[in-house]
Amino acid sequence: MTTQDQPAVSPPADTSLANRYGGQKRPLSRAAKRGIVLAALAAGVGFLAWSSTSSATGGVSFKDIGFSTVDATQAEIDFQVVRDPGTAVKCAVKALDSKFAVVGWKVVDIPVGAADKTADGGRTVAQRVAVRTESPSVSGVVDSCWVPGSGK
Repeated sequence: MTTQDQPAVSPPADTSLANRYGGQKRPLSRAAKRGIVLAALAAGVGFLAWSSTSSATGGVSFKDIGFSTVDATQAEIDFQVVRDPGTAVKCAVKALDSKFAVVGWKVVDIPVGAADKTADGGRTVAQRVAVRTESPSVSGVVDSCWVPGSGK
């Protein structure tokens, strides 16, 4: 084989990292670092302010109080609902078995006039709801509460 039959070989490319990926980047200046930290801090404070005011003014909250099994086909669930006075509310409650499967479900209406004579002017309403179950339950909880017609 002669040198004329061999393919031309290009010279090896420079494999230094600077040629491949570019030179070193300049570090951020002290003022830029301070600006980023202040912007992140302002965003965090803004988010906390928004989340605390939106949950305080936003309609309905609930708290599970207790549960009892009446028999294999019925459970009683006790809970409290906090809502704006004069606001009707619906709550979905469920009874669960030992494997956390839903064995009973009920949507409860809490009308406007419920508990208007409470110390907080009718904001807090205590409820006891009987729920039919298809098998013995070991727990009962409120799944959700909402103001009807508000899109939940």
